[in-house]
Amino acid sequence: MYVLGLWDGHDSGAALLEDGKIIFAANEERYTRRKLEIKFPYNAIRAALDYAKIKPTDVEIVAFSTTSFTKTLERVLPYTKEYYYTFRRRKMLKPALTDLRHFLKYEMTSVGVLPLCGTISKRIIANQLNSMGFEGYRLYAVDHHTAHAATAAFASGFDRALVITLDGLGDGLSGSISTLEKGKLQRHKAISAGNSLGIFYEQVTNIVGMRELEDEGKVMAMADFSFPFPFEKNMLKEFFKVDGTDIIAKYGPVSQYNMLSRIAWSIPREQFAYMAQQVAERVLSEFTGNAIDQFGIGNVAFAGGIFSNVKANMKIKDLKKLRNWFVFPHMGDGGLAMGAAMYTNYVENGISSYKMEDAYLGNEFSEQQIKNALRKEKNLHFEQVKDPGKHAGELINRNNYLFWFQGRMEYGPRAMGNRSILANAGDEDVKERLNLHVKQREWYQPFAPAVLRDDASRLFEGLKGDGRFMTMVYKVRKECKDVMKSVIHVDMTARPQILENRNVQYENIMKEVRKKAGYGVVLNTSFNIHGLPIVLTPEDAIDTMKKTNTRYMFLGDFFVENRSR
Repeated sequence: MYVLGLWDGHDSGAALLEDGKIIFAANEERYTRRKLEIKFPYNAIRAALDYAKIKPTDVEIVAFSTTSFTKTLERVLPYTKEYYYTFRRRKMLKPALTDLRHFLKYEMTSVGVLPLCGTISKRIIANQLNSMGFEGYRLYAVDHHTAHAATAAFASGFDRALVITLDGLGDGLSGSISTLEKGKLQRHKAISAGNSLGIFYEQVTNIVGMRELEDEGKVMAMADFSFPFPFEKNMLKEFFKVDGTDIIAKYGPVSQYNMLSRIAWSIPREQFAYMAQQVAERVLSEFTGNAIDQFGIGNVAFAGGIFSNVKANMKIKDLKKLRNWFVFPHMGDGGLAMGAAMYTNYVENGISSYKMEDAYLGNEFSEQQIKNALRKEKNLHFEQVKDPGKHAGELINRNNYLFWFQGRMEYGPRAMGNRSILANAGDEDVKERLNLHVKQREWYQPFAPAVLRDDASRLFEGLKGDGRFMTMVYKVRKECKDVMKSVIHVDMTARPQILENRNVQYENIMKEVRKKAGYGVVLNTSFNIHGLPIVLTPEDAIDTMKKTNTRYMFLGDFFVENRSR
């Protein structure tokens, strides 16, 4: 049985399941080349069907997420969604009454599911699917936080788990607590949209001059450049309190925005970011600790956009009462298509566990497709090599950075060795070169390391849990600072991808680097220019190589050199 999940909002996408197996998952941005695309995922759906070699009529079940009033209104009036996308991403000059527009958004999005919203949303989704040739399928709508919970619970590998979701909001809620026991997912607690820690962090992001729903990671990184001070002196400490498993906001979203704006006006933005990050860490760790106490379950699975905040995740990881943790790799709204499919498959077929060893779930390109793309380029020399990983490692040992394009595209926001830019983790200069000339992003954002499992404990303190998906940060050991110069943040932390027999050629690079550096570690960042999605096709990779004037690239087994430099 094929189950198709889709999401047609912020970071829209599609996921395809066959019985108890994940077949394909990708987000629409990779196909339209618009970061965090909001349009109906026609391209991602077609890609899923093409990969599985099936027709629309072969799909028996389709599921989508979120039927709140505002989401339904966007489906009825799609131009409103497009306008907000342009406004949010600041692809226009600042319009009049900007604060009023934000207030209107906060008031409207806190409205949950109203009568007829589900019926109207279903009809619109069905019309879009029917236009693609779908017939005779059963269509389900899945609550926003139920979809998040399904991804965390069913992909965690835990037999028994506490399941926590937290984000801005969806279907009138900002969070939930559930349990997974004996294959049964049961919700026990809901956090209302009016008490949203996610909206708080979103507002902080906007107030410091960045794009909400996109630049929260920059705020997290910038916070570490403030001078530290105790929580008791934090001017935002009263904005939230945790009472058992309740998160309680002192102010409504509009009053909160006004108060945050007034406070931010008089202090440096690094200090303001530090305050917000400190609040987020305190609330999340206390809330999670209380939930573990209440339910008596030490294995915890997380999903929702809040858990992209890896510094807060580290505070949770250090809770003594936490036994094991798992953060779904596509924790934000981009994972809702997968969650809708998983939950519906659970309801219909009783499937509550998926083997998710890696995130390589997207498109793949043949040797011939790569060769055809390269042959169109006059200034690119290419040759097929027997061991791309070894060759790439040798180049990195000589302090070169390179583009690395292999196999199936990664699912989610992180590059994990199939659509990556790689460099020497011990070369401090490469960080500046990549930021200024390739990634074209802010200097204070750290890069991340990819590390062989054998070397991880030698490089990091307090390793705990699963490091496959880059959802946690760890302290770097002081004696290892020199071999990690380009991937260490100012607070001596790094967010590693830890590998063990999962991606042969990628790991071969690290094994070659270890011959010289003594450790199997490289700088790994996503294969894209800042503000654009990660590359999808060989043509996207070639275009990025030319735009950034990059010299070396590996496309599958082909070594490519740019001779126009």
